[in-house]
Amino acid sequence: MAFRPLTARAPGVLLREAKPLKAIFGQARRLGHLQRLLESQLQPAAREHCHVASWREGNLLLIVTDGHWATRLRYQQKRLQRQLMVFDEFAGLTRIQFKVQPPAVPQRTVGHTLDLSVNAAETLQATADGISDPDLRAALERLAAHARPKP
Repeated sequence: MAFRPLTARAPGVLLREAKPLKAIFGQARRLGHLQRLLESQLQPAAREHCHVASWREGNLLLIVTDGHWATRLRYQQKRLQRQLMVFDEFAGLTRIQFKVQPPAVPQRTVGHTLDLSVNAAETLQATADGISDPDLRAALERLAAHARPKP
C-alpha cells in the first residue's frame, strides 16, 4: 500500500474549515477586535505597551511590556474600566489585571556607533606614528581603521 499525500489546500480554506484551526482563528480575531477597542481608550504612548491576553467571565487580562507602564495603567484602572464597559463586548467587565511580560525579542540597544571622518582617521594615524609604546600605537591604528569615507 503506497502512501498518497492529501492534496494541498489554501491556508485560508484550512482556517475556515478545520475545526481546531477554525476555533483558534476565531479566538485570534476576537482578541484582535478587543485589542482595537482597548487601544481606542488608551493614551497613544501606552498603546504599544499594552496587549489583551484574555477576556473571561468579567476578567480582562492585559500584558504590559514593563513595570513602568503597568504602574501607570494601574493608576488609571478605574477610568479605563468605566470607559471599556461602554462597549457591548466589555459589558460584564468586573476586573482588569495587569501582567508584566517583557517582549520575547529583546529590543536592540542603541549603542555608540563609531562613525569616524577621514580627517579624524588621518589625525589618529599621525598621532600613532609619533607614539613609541607599541600597545598604544596599535590601539590608535585600530581606531583610525574605522574611518568610512563619506559618499
